[in-house]
Amino acid sequence: MSLRIKKGDTVMVLSGKDKDKKGRVLVIMPKKEKLVVEGVNIVKKHQKPSRKYPQGGIIEKEFPIYISKVMLVCPKCDKPTRIGARILEDGRKVRVCKKCKEVID
Repeated sequence: MSLRIKKGDTVMVLSGKDKDKKGRVLVIMPKKEKLVVEGVNIVKKHQKPSRKYPQGGIIEKEFPIYISKVMLVCPKCDKPTRIGARILEDGRKVRVCKKCKEVID
């Protein structure tokens, strides 16, 4: 399966408790078909004290959501859009916004 969303892209959530929120992609998990978006799907986690969290306690953390629940936001037209593919003259394959036909990569 080829993923059309990459780390660092801005995406918009389409459904769920965080519907219409925008955020940057932090982590992609291709085998699970999930990704972690900054500021989306925040959950409270009870954490034992460790080196990273010396105090422990209840921390807030982003959890993964399914890739099918997000849509890429075009950097040029700033709208959520589907993604197409185009091969340039030099042979590179790039992602293309379906709305404004602008190259994303």
